[in-house]
Amino acid sequence: MSGELSLNINIKEPRWDQGTFMGRAKHFFKVTDPRTVLLSSDTLDEARVIVEDYRSGIAKPGLTEDELWRAKYIYDSAFHPDTGEKMFVIGRMSAQVPMNMSITGCMLTFYRTTPAVVFWQWVNQSFNAVVNYTNRSGDAPITVNQLAAAYISATTGAVVTALGFKSLATRLPPIASRFVPFAAVAAANCINIPFMRQRELKYGIPVMDENGNRLGESPNAAKQAIVQVVVSRIGMAVPAMAIPPVIMNALEKRAFMKRFPILNAPVQVGLVGLCLVFATPLCCALFPQKSSMSLSGLEADLQERIRQISPQTTTVYFNKGL
Repeated sequence: MSGELSLNINIKEPRWDQGTFMGRAKHFFKVTDPRTVLLSSDTLDEARVIVEDYRSGIAKPGLTEDELWRAKYIYDSAFHPDTGEKMFVIGRMSAQVPMNMSITGCMLTFYRTTPAVVFWQWVNQSFNAVVNYTNRSGDAPITVNQLAAAYISATTGAVVTALGFKSLATRLPPIASRFVPFAAVAAANCINIPFMRQRELKYGIPVMDENGNRLGESPNAAKQAIVQVVVSRIGMAVPAMAIPPVIMNALEKRAFMKRFPILNAPVQVGLVGLCLVFATPLCCALFPQKSSMSLSGLEADLQERIRQISPQTTTVYFNKGL
């Protein structure tokens, strides 16, 4: 590209149209790219400077549009969209594939004994607690007590569900027991995410007009955001926890797997990873990151305030979190 880079590129929004599933999928394939986890702090900080300078009307000399978008996606992968803080590395969406690949693979491999079920559900919920806190919506702090309550509730719910289904599965065909981890994960997501984001349910998340002007905080918007995130998270788990058990059930009957049982875990982890590479971005793309709801869906007092300060607003927007 010749000449100076235009300052009219809207990097506050994703590069692709977020009104379509395909546009959101392309966006999240970039955001969840596991290679960005390996980037150094210097590279992340450099991307932050490029993005923040560009938003202020300053383009680095020689910067191309492709380089700008690359910096924007590096920035998005590592910094919280509401607070601007650098996120804990294993809580970033770019760490979802390698982390979940390892944990889910082990949950699906070591499911036969009660201690193994308890241990891997605990590991999974510990990881989920970090992810849910890191990717919470809004800029409101969460207390240590709230974190502890969410963590204990989700872990207990996952373990109880897993052990309950494990007991039930003893009376069902052998393959049924392979789906115990999925049932536990689905139940835990329904507990963990609302608990981890309970402050949002109580006080609300920021809602904005189409130009990004903050209009107030809405618990109703928080409810919609959390439901969408729960559905997406369960959706992510479906391929990774439903497809490998079927394949492994068939493979374990083969002579070479009986001869080399040590291959069980790495094959399982590999299958899970293959599923997650596609399931993670595609399920993140089920709903727009910048979600919306009608003004009439907000609390009555907030509706009244918005009508006074912004009479033309009929739809509000908010970051749903991940």
